[in-house]
Amino acid sequence: MQLRKFIEAEGFYRIPLKKLATGHYLFSAKINGVSGNFILDTGASTSCVGFTDSAHFLLISEESIIKAAGAGAVNMETMLSRKNKFSIADWEIKNMDFVLFDLSHVNEALLQANEEAIHGIIGADFLKQHRAVIDYGRNCFYVK
Repeated sequence: MQLRKFIEAEGFYRIPLKKLATGHYLFSAKINGVSGNFILDTGASTSCVGFTDSAHFLLISEESIIKAAGAGAVNMETMLSRKNKFSIADWEIKNMDFVLFDLSHVNEALLQANEEAIHGIIGADFLKQHRAVIDYGRNCFYVK
């Protein structure tokens, strides 16, 4: 039996991914009804949106004691935005939190590889909570 048939029969939703020149996987989603582009990153502990896109997604932020660390950057200031609506095509959740921080270093690397800038990163917090299964062979992932 194919993975897709099996997993969809178990109530999972299929989301296509686009593999970028950098090796990252991109997909489109909406936060609070506003479209954006996101990288799926199993190595990111929390899902995040760039500071510059917080108004774009109508995010209400609050102070955060979290310090972010990413590839080549540590101790970056962050904010937190709670209880946002997050949707991918017909699949939706109403209670997603995002850490807001500076994604300029990520977007600079993407632009150098002739890829478009992203609005955010969907990380392990989301993937674990929604029992994500990534099918690298078919460039998609599934969530429940």
